[in-house]
Amino acid sequence: MGLTKKIVLAMVAGIAVGLLFNFLNTSQILGAGVSGFINNYLTTGLFDIVGRIFIASLKLMVVPLVLVSLVCGACALSEGSRVGILASKTLLLYLCTTAVAISLALLLALVIQPGAGMEVMAGDASFEPKPSPPLSEVLINIFPTNPVDAMAKGNMLQIIVFALLMGYAISRSGKPGQRIAGFFNDLNEVIMRMVGVLMVFAPYGVFALLANKIAQLGLDAIVQLMKYFLVVLAALLIHALGVYPLLLKLLSGLNPIQLLKKMRPAMVFAFSTASSAATIPVTLSTVEKRLGVDNKVASFTIPLGATINMDGTAIMQGVATVFISQLYGIDIGLMGYLTVILTATLASVGTAGVPGVGLIMLAMVLQQVGLPLEGIAIVMGVDRLLDMVRTAVNITGDSVVTAIVAKSEGAMDLETFNDDTYHSVMNDGERNTSAAG
Repeated sequence: MGLTKKIVLAMVAGIAVGLLFNFLNTSQILGAGVSGFINNYLTTGLFDIVGRIFIASLKLMVVPLVLVSLVCGACALSEGSRVGILASKTLLLYLCTTAVAISLALLLALVIQPGAGMEVMAGDASFEPKPSPPLSEVLINIFPTNPVDAMAKGNMLQIIVFALLMGYAISRSGKPGQRIAGFFNDLNEVIMRMVGVLMVFAPYGVFALLANKIAQLGLDAIVQLMKYFLVVLAALLIHALGVYPLLLKLLSGLNPIQLLKKMRPAMVFAFSTASSAATIPVTLSTVEKRLGVDNKVASFTIPLGATINMDGTAIMQGVATVFISQLYGIDIGLMGYLTVILTATLASVGTAGVPGVGLIMLAMVLQQVGLPLEGIAIVMGVDRLLDMVRTAVNITGDSVVTAIVAKSEGAMDLETFNDDTYHSVMNDGERNTSAAG
């Protein structure tokens, strides 16, 4: 059984067990003794322990994942002959679309308020909102004076800046830089394997976290969770079917419907794997053969996009931040939301294209604005389903930016892009190639 099915089953089982325990505790059908046993040894005992261990594992991965992924990404920006204007255009577009994505998510969540009216009473005293610092102080504190101290304290903005500077310096250091870059690439593979190991235990963590939370919150949590799910889904669809086509039309003049139609095989593959990295071969092939983008552009923009263009993840982080702040009754204020936009945009550079890693980045964003990490427990139940959708959104964004950059650089075959016959003829053959890959 695949990980997706396991997590979905764990989610359903956790909700069912949580609702059952909540009903038994509130109705007192089995007596106070049985209810006490369920509450003390299962709900706040076993389930709470397993859930806390899983949350701690997520926190464990934050600093090394951000540092190493960002160093590797910054090195990739300066490799070969594709530096300069091409890299600047690509990076600027990726960061701008991510900023727009999370701004859209925050706006939609603040209007709909998916977490309003269901405050979490337990533990409120431990999570008193901190006064927001002025913008000038936030900007100054982005730059670290001691990177080791920043890593020890988990100051993500400072870690991001240090990693970008280090990655750029490595790319400019000749043979010594190549040796260090090789080390970081190998270390990145090891960390990705660690994330993979952690995700093996994700179904158990999801079950324990959901069973614990639902048992304490009751049926209301299901309703609020559905509102959260629908808000994230709506933001993803608006961004994919509204923002991307508008951006493509304004900056390149290309037909957005044609692009979405020709990118459909890659989008389906991304949806099924929930991994931008695993979809790179399919996305690259589709962009070159169906959209007519020159390999010189596509081979740079697509792998880079799988590393730094995480609009779907940013949308989830934006909605989840608002949802959790409303759930715990904590108002992070305007400066808090601006910090979320800045943090999530920069963090997207270090978000690896593998399933589930968005939750680790969410932990980083929540830490940055002083929100309780335990709130991740609630959104995790539907995150795997949303992960599939936002991965499809991510690779759609990669293809849109690639098309815009290629068109501006004169590295795009417009006949291939507009040729519906080519699309129809290649459909079956390319699908088989994608499946084999």
